[in-house]
Amino acid sequence: MPAARRSNFKACLKCKMLVEPEKEICPNCGGRDFTYEWEGAVIIIDPSKSEIAKLLEIEKPGRYAIRIR
Repeated sequence: MPAARRSNFKACLKCKMLVEPEKEICPNCGGRDFTYEWEGAVIIIDPSKSEIAKLLEIEKPGRYAIRIR
């Protein structure tokens, strides 16, 4: 299994949105729990037209982790 991705972003544990480290509240879901241990990323521009967004149950545009460890 590959090592966890380390990045300039942290992932919200509730919705998987990737946010800057200085953010204390997720702008997507209001969550306050984050991790730097995530793998893969997807950028959703128009969730209503994206099959990936539907598969991942993403309703708002943004950058999301594919997997959280």
